Amino acid sequence: MTQSVEKAVMRILAEQAFIDIADVSLDQSLVDLGIDSMGLVESIFAIEEAFDIAIPFNANAPEASSFDISSVATIVAVVKSLIAQKQDA
Repeated sequence: MTQSVEKAVMRILAEQAFIDIADVSLDQSLVDLGIDSMGLVESIFAIEEAFDIAIPFNANAPEASSFDISSVATIVAVVKSLIAQKQDA
């Protein structure tokens, strides 16, 4: 499951950035990928839909969010955590 979550998130981000998934690495930021604020919102919606989770993110105040978007790896970690919380519920 871990690998599939990572690959799915990377695929979603690659689609938003209009790049090949091979060009996405865990240490990159969304800025590195060329994803702007609108692309971020669309990425979050796509991730929520793909995993049936609710990401704690406020597009109007992204800095106030507890959702760490500093790198692909941190996004993957949050998604894995939210999936685990959902399974425990």
